[in-house]
Amino acid sequence: MERLGAGEALMRGMARLDARAERWALRGGGWAVALHEFVCFGVKQASACLFGGCMVALLVLTWAFYPQGAWLARYDFLTLAALAIQGALILLGLESREEAWVILLFHLVGTAMEVFKTAVGSWAYPEASLLRIGGVPLFTGFMYASVGSYIARAWRLFDFRFVRHPSFGATAWLALAIYLNFFAHHYLPDARLLLFAAVAILFGRTWILFRVRDAYRRMPLLLGFVLVAGFIWLAENVGTFTAAWRYPAQRHGWSMVPLGKLGAWLLLMIISYVMVSAVAGRRLGKGR
Repeated sequence: MERLGAGEALMRGMARLDARAERWALRGGGWAVALHEFVCFGVKQASACLFGGCMVALLVLTWAFYPQGAWLARYDFLTLAALAIQGALILLGLESREEAWVILLFHLVGTAMEVFKTAVGSWAYPEASLLRIGGVPLFTGFMYASVGSYIARAWRLFDFRFVRHPSFGATAWLALAIYLNFFAHHYLPDARLLLFAAVAILFGRTWILFRVRDAYRRMPLLLGFVLVAGFIWLAENVGTFTAAWRYPAQRHGWSMVPLGKLGAWLLLMIISYVMVSAVAGRRLGKGR
């Protein structure tokens, strides 16, 4: 008898459930078909957010229930829990090794930026920990990596294709410029407006095609970037509310992260997207 991994067994069970739902939708007519596709879209999005959703849940749960004065610091627990989640997702077949490499790469990129940003006072981590580099607890790299994880998983689950996509070389140079500006704007004029213009020029004519079930749908890729940046901004509000990190304006009490941070997250999205495209794009291909 064939033995299935937990992840493969779950996927087959979901496929059988989806087939039953599809038969129901076809009997129900147009509205039922549309509802079925909407539900499928939500399920795929939830699956793509699996790693990031687990990290946000950990922030909330440890803020609410983690015992004060525990021998293992909360930040260190978050680091170990993130490693355990990552390992479990791979072992269960819910995340590919390729996606894990994307997470590791973005973890390193994010941690390097965190070390610099905390050193110049952009934000701070108020709690003590052992597993840290300078003022940066190591779990923070996983928060950045969850963005890369989402894009990689969504790319595979929705079978992304593109229309009028810029060359990889052009996007790579843009990502490098964005990353350098995160450091340089503390000492040189901020090039953010020029970078926004470059993003609009490169991606303004690009459409992303995504498949929920059988038919492909499409939307402007820039709109997709903005929507994802908006959800990251919401997650950042959760992170600061749970005191996982704090901006200078939040030292004496929590307040919402300014909407202006959406621009920073949009630019960070470009970096993450380009890194994922270097890995996933070769495997999945691009429709031009």
